[in-house]
Amino acid sequence: MRRLPPGPNVGTQLRAIRARQARAARALAEPPPPAELARRPPPVQLALPSAEAWFAAQRWRPFDFQREVWAQVAAGRSGLLHATTGSGKTYAVYFALLNRALAGEIGGGGLRLLWVTPMRALSADTARALEAPLASLGLNWRVGVRTGDTESAERARQDERLTEVLVTTPESLSLLLTRADCRERFGGLALAVVDEWHELIGNKRGVQVQLALARLRRFARERGERLPVWGLSATLGNLGEAMRALLAHDDGVLVRGRIDKEIVVDTLLPDDPGRFPWGGHLGIKMLDPVIREIAASGTTLVFTNTRSQAEIWYQSILAARPQWAGLIALHHGSLDREVRDWVERGLKVGRLKAVVATSSLDLGVDFLPVERVLQVGSPKGVARLLQRAGRSGHAPGRVSRVTLVPTNTLELIEAAAAQKAAVAAVREGRVESRVAPAGPLDVLVQHLVTIALGGGFREEELRAEVRDTASYAALTDAEWHWALDFAGRGGAALRAYPQYRRVAVDADGVFGVPDAQIARRHRMSVGTIVAEASMLVRFQNGAKLGFIEENFIARLNAGDTFTFGGRVLELVRVQDMTAFVTPARRKSGAVPRWAGTKMPLSSEMADAVLQELEGALAGRYDTAELQRARPLIELQARWSAVPTRDHLVVESLRSREGRHLFVYPFAGRLAHQGLAALLAVRAARSAPSSFSLAVNDYGLELLSTADLDWRALWRDGGLLDEANLLEDILASLNAGQLAQRRFREIARVAGLIFPGYPGQPKSTRQLQASSSLIFEVFRKYDAGNLLLTQAEREVLEQELDLARLRAALARMRAQRLVYRHLAQPTPFAFPLLVERLREELTTEKLADRIARMLADLERSAGQ
Repeated sequence: MRRLPPGPNVGTQLRAIRARQARAARALAEPPPPAELARRPPPVQLALPSAEAWFAAQRWRPFDFQREVWAQVAAGRSGLLHATTGSGKTYAVYFALLNRALAGEIGGGGLRLLWVTPMRALSADTARALEAPLASLGLNWRVGVRTGDTESAERARQDERLTEVLVTTPESLSLLLTRADCRERFGGLALAVVDEWHELIGNKRGVQVQLALARLRRFARERGERLPVWGLSATLGNLGEAMRALLAHDDGVLVRGRIDKEIVVDTLLPDDPGRFPWGGHLGIKMLDPVIREIAASGTTLVFTNTRSQAEIWYQSILAARPQWAGLIALHHGSLDREVRDWVERGLKVGRLKAVVATSSLDLGVDFLPVERVLQVGSPKGVARLLQRAGRSGHAPGRVSRVTLVPTNTLELIEAAAAQKAAVAAVREGRVESRVAPAGPLDVLVQHLVTIALGGGFREEELRAEVRDTASYAALTDAEWHWALDFAGRGGAALRAYPQYRRVAVDADGVFGVPDAQIARRHRMSVGTIVAEASMLVRFQNGAKLGFIEENFIARLNAGDTFTFGGRVLELVRVQDMTAFVTPARRKSGAVPRWAGTKMPLSSEMADAVLQELEGALAGRYDTAELQRARPLIELQARWSAVPTRDHLVVESLRSREGRHLFVYPFAGRLAHQGLAALLAVRAARSAPSSFSLAVNDYGLELLSTADLDWRALWRDGGLLDEANLLEDILASLNAGQLAQRRFREIARVAGLIFPGYPGQPKSTRQLQASSSLIFEVFRKYDAGNLLLTQAEREVLEQELDLARLRAALARMRAQRLVYRHLAQPTPFAFPLLVERLREELTTEKLADRIARMLADLERSAGQ
């Protein structure tokens, strides 16, 4: 590690570092000088404008799948295009429309192409790509962007007339549908495209897109036309189902972009990974190898799975290489938009050596200078692995390479599995499936108010339109009438309060929003993104750094230090939901932890890991990763047994803390949470006891105060029975508290809670108090409220992954039980012990405890 020398040179070096940072910031922020602009040739208009001619002018040749999409759109068909990241999906659908324009089938003067993107960060890059061919083709079309970041002046211009091409997000599209003249504004729409459909399909934002597309299809039918809709995806397993979710009842065509795209997955191997892993135990020990890889490469993206990890790795790299100040950067979703723009510009022009990022850079922004991708920790799934690999070599014909950086020894086995899974995914399309939510009524209630604002609706017409979506195809009449009554009167419990009477029917049978204040509040609340209340982080001079969760700042006092945006900051004061800070003199501070950042291991990756373990048991240590993990696997086999797809390993252990049970279903963190609670409540019926629980992606631990006979309970206690599963799961958890927490999000989407006006956001405490009050009112006076039912269902489906839990139970019943009573924790049990202790001990005490445990275990294993 390079350190600054002592003495007066320290200040000189720090000033030089800051000067380099400032020069880099100016270079990225300022436009090119006029002389440079003058040297750039203007786009040459083609003599015979066509897609083929424009591609030839770029020295490209269209792929067969691009020509197929052009033909399908020309025939008026909708579909889903599935192709590798960086293969040319954008121009496949875009030139389908441009070909029609060049043929004189459609003209300018109003919106012709609607391009929906899941992230605002993608919008500017997408707009540039869409604008690039227009001048050469002689098309006098304009490309606009409409997102939450669009400036008011541009919004005003768009309010007069929309551009021919509009790039927007699901939220901004819904806002456009609240305009009374939306039918006229979308009157000339010739094509709708949903980019990165795999990122939207599985959540409520995707449902929001489904409802908006149903509206646009209706507008087209009223004109006697059919609106072609196309989705773009790079990583999806259930393509047919995904296409049906996008197109609903419209017939569609699935186009696969099969091109020779080489994807290389390799691993940065630790010298001595150890036999007893725990979450993150290698972690920053891999810093030097990572730095060597960055130094030897061009531009590198370093992906982490959480924002907290990203902050730690950025600080660590900069501390080890201070001369890289201004050449490396940090990028995650909580940083201010201007900061992220600065980083993205630096990546595009190749001025940054490395960027430490989270999923904020997962999606389709083209960073051609990126040569390498490093993935710190497990990618958790094949789709995420391929998505991140595609950030390098982001162009047809270029190699995409991702290097895995394991943070514990078990992740070496995952790395070996990931390499083979990636090959299978590219060759056979074996990646994770994503399923659209079924009929969320909070989104429907919001949509009813949106359409009531956007010119109004008649009940029967809108009911048919809503059912013209995959998510609401099975919507019952009772559910529809309930949602309509709830939007109109607040349901049985809230009808006395005027703020919940949002829609009303007039004498002509048209539903509208008669109250201007309700209309304004609705437009400010449109969307389904619900995050924890955040505070703006701001320097005392006014410069903005980004947003941080209110709960984290609430634990700090003035003078405390914390790390954010790659800087160590000192909290000065909190005022009006803003944390005012100043640069800290200390070199370290608390690292924020954001909610909802732990992803479970996918079923596909879990099975791939089990296959690697089976191969190791057969003596096939055929990769460098398995060779490094071999001491762990062999010790697990010697002290207990190694889990496989056919064998369920269950271990029990007595200690001073009580009786431990370790089980390894390999069903992922979320399913294990529900499974651990289920086993505890069922075991307690046979032998009353209190339990402590711990889970990871591979298994779970139950620690009981009573000396339970786990072997007998497993044999005779019905622990894995399917009977009474839902009742037992709900009994095993604080189901009411979980449902109440989930209800907060549902209430905000359904418009029951107003998050506040711009500059006057409500605090987390205020929002929680409002949602808790409504939750209790519903429970007492409207027990049949369907939003309560939805909250319980979402707890089971999303927080506990009920479908996967059921599948895990069925698999466990079919497996052969391998029960082992232990003398000491095994390599697979040790990380579960640490996971539980992490919740009970401070960081310093935990480190001491781990060191003592490791010393004892290594002595038992024999060094």
